[in-house]
Formats: sequence, structure tokens, C-alpha cells
Amino acid sequence: MPGCGTVVAVRRAIVPLLLAGALLLTGCSGAIPAAPAPAPVTTRTITPAPTTVTPSSSAPLPSSSPVAPPAPGKVVVLDPGHNGGNASHPAEINRQVPAGRGQTKPCNTTGTSTNAGYPEHAFTFDVARRVGEALAAKGIRVVYTRQDDTGVGPCVDRRAAIGNEANADAVVSIHADGSTAAGANGFHVAYSSPPLNAAQGAPSLRLAEVLRDTMRTGGFSTSNYIGGNGLSARSDLAGLNLSTRPAALVECGNMRNAAEAARMTSPDGRQHYATAIAAAIEAYLAS
Repeated sequence: MPGCGTVVAVRRAIVPLLLAGALLLTGCSGAIPAAPAPAPVTTRTITPAPTTVTPSSSAPLPSSSPVAPPAPGKVVVLDPGHNGGNASHPAEINRQVPAGRGQTKPCNTTGTSTNAGYPEHAFTFDVARRVGEALAAKGIRVVYTRQDDTGVGPCVDRRAAIGNEANADAVVSIHADGSTAAGANGFHVAYSSPPLNAAQGAPSLRLAEVLRDTMRTGGFSTSNYIGGNGLSARSDLAGLNLSTRPAALVECGNMRNAAEAARMTSPDGRQHYATAIAAAIEAYLAS
């Protein structure tokens, strides 16, 4: 065991705090000089330099991050055909209203249905809402010609006026057909022809073509019983005749066809229609 002299040597070589421990370990009984009084402590405030923390790549982005809409300031009017209360108000929907080209037509109609009774007005309202939600998510302002599926009308001339008053960049009317012809199936897009104003010319034809092309790309077949190559030039549709904005009408398919009826009755099927129509409208607005 080392002696006290050894400990003193260590003390001189190492900090004074080690001495007390060394002396206790060696059993040294010599007196230990008193430690000098500590120097007065001066306090001061230190401001640390700023540091930059780089988040890892897995850190979530703020949920409020702005997303630039593809077509800012654009307005789309969606016109779901018919209405749920039409059938119980025959006098109101049968009254004659202007239909353009010097014609008059009934205010509105009840629409068609599948053989199992699923009505066109319910189909068009659901699809229009789905389309509207997709467009609104992209920053596009959406206006509907009717707000529910229980009311009456509005009349076809009023539906056209809603699009005109909104100064719509595109008006899309959503319908389904009810042909009883054997094997009749497929969609078609109607447009006003011959055009009555500039908007019914090239802009409306382009809207109809983009709707046709996008729906076909989305997996829908063009009609095999009306129009040609998925397009139908019409002079008798009031909503198109009275429009001063680019407008087209989509007949999504034949509700009397079993396969198309099954698709229209299914929520997934209606979403399929809505996705294609919304994509077409976005593409048209961006063109």
C-alpha cells in the first residue's frame, strides 16, 4: 500500500479534489492543508447562437400547405337532369316554356329509370354532386341548377339562365337515356347545332369532344344507337339552345340496358362516371 509521500506527489500532479479520495484509500493520517477559499463567482447571461434544425424526410408537411388550383377563377355549372318531385306536379312541369329557335317545350319531365325502378333524377343528382366535389377540391367554383332531389324543376329555360347568369366557363348537363331498343347501350354527348351564338360554336363542340374522349378513355363505350362516334348534334334541347356559355349534355348510358343499369345503380359505378366527367371538365378548362 503506498505511503503518504506518494499521495502528496499525486496531489501535486493531479487536481486537489483527487487528494481527499487518495488519502482515504491509503489510510494516511497526516493533516491535509485547507483548500484555498474559492474565487468570487461572477454571473453573466450568454445568448446562444441560433441553430437550424433540418427535419428528416419522414417529417409530415403542414396540413395547411396551400395547393394551387389548376384553373383559378373558373366557374362550372352542373345541371343534374329532372328532379324528384316532378312526377307529383304534372301541371307545373307540363306548362310550356321557351326552348330556343322559336320553339316551346314542357317545363321539365320526370325522366326515365332502370327496369328495377332506380330513377334517372336520383342518378343524375348523385353523379353531379360527385363531379362537383372533385372540381371544388381543385379550386373551381361549382354552381348547381338544383340543390336537392325532392323539388320540382327548375324549368329547362331557367336551367340555361343559371349558366348564363353565372358567366360559366362550362355548363354540363348530366342525364341517362331510357331506350328500349334491343342491345342499345353506350354514352353520347349532345351539343347545340347549328350554333345560335359564338359560345355554341367551337367552344361547345370542343367541350363535347373532350367529354367524349375522356369518357371513352375512362372505359365507357360510345352509343351504338344514337349520334355518331359518341357525339350528337341537336337543335331541340332547350338547355343547349338557350345557353350563351359553352354547354354540352352527357347521356351517360342506357338505363334500360342491364349492364349499364347495374353500373348506374352502384355507388362505385356512379363514382366511375363522375371521375371521368370531372376529368373531362378539368381538361377542357385547361385547354
